[in-house]
Amino acid sequence: MNKKLKPTPKFTSEAQERAYWETHDSSDHIDWGKAERARFAKLKPSTKAISLRLPADLLDRIKIAANKQDVPYQSLIKVWLAEKVDVA
Repeated sequence: MNKKLKPTPKFTSEAQERAYWETHDSSDHIDWGKAERARFAKLKPSTKAISLRLPADLLDRIKIAANKQDVPYQSLIKVWLAEKVDVA
């Protein structure tokens, strides 16, 4: 069953394009079955600085663990947090 695709209109502005796609189904214009996953290897994920208060003893233990692995303690905290979130 081949669906005849509509041509994608030409837009004069980003606002016009946004308004169009808010009210139209993209599958009328694109065969998503032929789509391939895009890889953006050099794209840096956005980050946000936070302030986190830890007991001094806990921070000391984290720094010792990071020193044993020869990594910055902030990096170790990020790895541990990511692992914990992925488990949940």
